[in-house]
Amino acid sequence: MPLYGYAAANLRSQQMKASFVAGEESFKTSPASYRVIRHSVPLPVTQTAQWPILKGGRGILGNEFEVIPMAIDGIVTRALTRESDQLLSGGRITKIYQPSETDIVLHIRANGHNWRLLLSAHPVYARVHLTQQTYQNPLEPPMFCMLLRKHVEGGFIRNFGQVGLERILFIDVETRDELGDIVTRRIVVELMGRHSNIVLINPEDRRVFDGIRRVTPAVSRFRQIVPGATYKRPPEQGKRNPLSVDEDMFLALLNFNQGRLDKQLVQLFDGIGPTLAKEIVHRAGIGSRSAYWQAFHSIMECVRNYRFEPTIVYGAEKERFAAFPLTYVEGERHSFRRMHDCVAAFYEGKAERDAVRNRVHDLTRLVQTALKKNEKKMKKLEREWRDTEKADRYRLYGELLTAYMHQVKPGDKKIEVVNYYDAQGEVVTIPLDPNRSPAENAQRYFKKYQKAKASRLHIQEQSRKTAEENRYLATVLQQLEDADLEDVADIREELEREGYVRKQKTAKARRETRQAKPQLTVTTSSEGVPIYIGRNNRQNDYLTSRLANSHDTWLHTKDIPGSHVVIRGRDFGERTLREAAQIAAYFSKGRTSAQVPVDYTLIKHVRKPKGAKPGYVIYDNHKTLYVTPDESFIRKLRFERK
Repeated sequence: MPLYGYAAANLRSQQMKASFVAGEESFKTSPASYRVIRHSVPLPVTQTAQWPILKGGRGILGNEFEVIPMAIDGIVTRALTRESDQLLSGGRITKIYQPSETDIVLHIRANGHNWRLLLSAHPVYARVHLTQQTYQNPLEPPMFCMLLRKHVEGGFIRNFGQVGLERILFIDVETRDELGDIVTRRIVVELMGRHSNIVLINPEDRRVFDGIRRVTPAVSRFRQIVPGATYKRPPEQGKRNPLSVDEDMFLALLNFNQGRLDKQLVQLFDGIGPTLAKEIVHRAGIGSRSAYWQAFHSIMECVRNYRFEPTIVYGAEKERFAAFPLTYVEGERHSFRRMHDCVAAFYEGKAERDAVRNRVHDLTRLVQTALKKNEKKMKKLEREWRDTEKADRYRLYGELLTAYMHQVKPGDKKIEVVNYYDAQGEVVTIPLDPNRSPAENAQRYFKKYQKAKASRLHIQEQSRKTAEENRYLATVLQQLEDADLEDVADIREELEREGYVRKQKTAKARRETRQAKPQLTVTTSSEGVPIYIGRNNRQNDYLTSRLANSHDTWLHTKDIPGSHVVIRGRDFGERTLREAAQIAAYFSKGRTSAQVPVDYTLIKHVRKPKGAKPGYVIYDNHKTLYVTPDESFIRKLRFERK
């Protein structure tokens, strides 16, 4: 399974007017604008967070990310519907999962193959496509998931359909009801941006069983998605079907004097999105009006006959995809045999990154709060330590009072005596409590001395523990920057065990998770030697303490939070060692630094102290390499999970 690369995301909103008319109500929306900007150096953690982005196993990337709405249009939906009908009709729905609030995964057995179909009502990444990705499911299925299991799990898919050229796809499933009678249930997927939804209805009377996102009368008076309501389609936009217009109608509809013909195409015709509209205008060039008709007609003929050529173009600033080759965009082009594969390649990494962002945010805040708390604690300990510096003076006062006790008179508030420890015979003034006897005053100073001495030991121990905890929290913070979904789950469980996060799982679930072997990130050096990388403390402990052999080589950045890296085997050269050091430096806080020190030694010289924090080890017999992390080198590596 390819490992995804990484991107640092920085969300900026960009106003784009879009109106959604629902009966008497008109809503104005301003969705965020999402686009990818490549940077050789990620922004600081205080300004950005790091999340995965799919790049087909091309390596680990440090990209700044800005949100892109590349919504699926009606023509892409047509291609997806056609392919789904050909591949999955007649298939049996064997399992249903809901890994997130907006996503449903159907496991389908069709035509001798096992398929996983993702239905997503994500407000930004709404989509439908086949997927090979493994999703992490909640311990208890949500209500909508259980409803789907009740009504369509075990049923057979009769057909896939589309409403005109709208972004509405439906799946008719033949199943049995509670009485054993054969009935049809329809899953409707509305790919409408922030208004996206997945709805289960009875197609005969259009009764709604429920939706993944309920729409109550308080939200819309025009249509409600609640159990028992009658299903209504989203309101039509008054556009024309582009497959039914002739040349005269097409030319009459366009206002060539107004300009911005691409926007006019989007506003006039169903199924045409901004990307395809720009492609039509680009193909027409600056020719005659008939050239626009020819460009439009040639593409619509391909749409009519289902002759699609799915394409993604990775431009300098933005990624685009369409059901046809995009000639108006410069960039790296990738063609796909199926529309499903194209949509999956474009969206999956972005959706995963968004899910990681949501899960990482709270954990990052908790860790940063703990670090700030420890900073205050360290300042308090420093103040207390300064107070204990008087301990030796208290002992001196006690000893001098004992020696000169006969000179103290009742009611004295102080006494001046010669310090016999001082070669110069310094005179010391000792404050006294006039209500105490000389012996009691001496004992009081001895007690203060003992208390201050004990406090010193306590402060030293507390300072050591706090510094150790700060190192641990800094490591966790660095791991969260590079985490994917699996890593976040491991980190959260670790923080639960350490008491930083409230436990959410049952004891049985936690025990099962702890017993499972973590999947490690693995790559291969240019000499063909496997290199293993721990991406969180659970993986680090497993890799260093359990998986690696005593003569494997272990690497870690010197005094810098980072990943444990292990070169498996003894037979490797200097090139493999330096490549592993590059990886260790890149997956650390020193990623953006030059000449990062990386220690390396044999596993047999690495050990974990008893009671140490997760991921913490000590080592000896080591040597140090100095490397400057090279992002271009990391890009070329292929990372896998094992």
